[in-house]
Amino acid sequence: MHSTTKEGKYSYFEAGEGTPIIILHGLMGGLSNFDGVANYFPQHGYKIVIPELPIYTQSILKTNVKAFAKWVKDFITYKGFDRVILLGNSLGGHIALYHTKMYPEKMLGLIITGSSGLYESAMGDSYPRRGDRDYIQKKAQDVFYDPAIATPEIVEEVYAMANDRIKLIKTLTIAKSAIRHNMAKDLPKMHVPTCIIWGRNDNVTPPDVAEEFHKLLPNSSLSWIDKCGHAAMMEHPDEFNRLMHEWLKKLDVAHHLLTED
Repeated sequence: MHSTTKEGKYSYFEAGEGTPIIILHGLMGGLSNFDGVANYFPQHGYKIVIPELPIYTQSILKTNVKAFAKWVKDFITYKGFDRVILLGNSLGGHIALYHTKMYPEKMLGLIITGSSGLYESAMGDSYPRRGDRDYIQKKAQDVFYDPAIATPEIVEEVYAMANDRIKLIKTLTIAKSAIRHNMAKDLPKMHVPTCIIWGRNDNVTPPDVAEEFHKLLPNSSLSWIDKCGHAAMMEHPDEFNRLMHEWLKKLDVAHHLLTED
């Protein structure tokens, strides 16, 4: 992965100049999950910023969706951004949605893929339990349509997490928090333009979850990627970028029309 900047309590990757797109990774997601996005958009007038979310570093009282959303707002303020586009996958999508609910004035647009926030079992059954490597490898492979995407490095990362007692407790705390912060009632009141990109073969947050987001969010568009699981930006980075860029161009046009006198 590209080098990250460390400043005070923040550690993040940044590239490009222009409208800021802040990317929120998932529970199991490293920053490298977004290499495709990070390499593409800085060439097209966007500043990509990927902070390392404090998923395992905050006190247990601050290990929940709402606290992470507040953390994101503090980060946006720290960076001096006026309004931003948030892109989130899985838990990152849920945090982005919750941030949008709490701080709509900070938002230009929202992009979610494989997001939790509606589905009762939150992250499906994807968060790991202690177990042998075979079990964990199968769990990691289930996240993708193509099991080969679950590289030995990814499996190892999940395995290490599942065998770290503190991390495991925090993971379960977050999973419970994701269920508690179900957003079905909030979504109809959220008018921020939202782009939903979903894998047709997502086993963790199945396609009907995407349909539900689309139905409940008043200003949303929904695009599908075939032969694609829970992490579209990793499995089909070019197609993901294409769909996201098309939507961003429309968003820019709409934004200019709104801001012109």
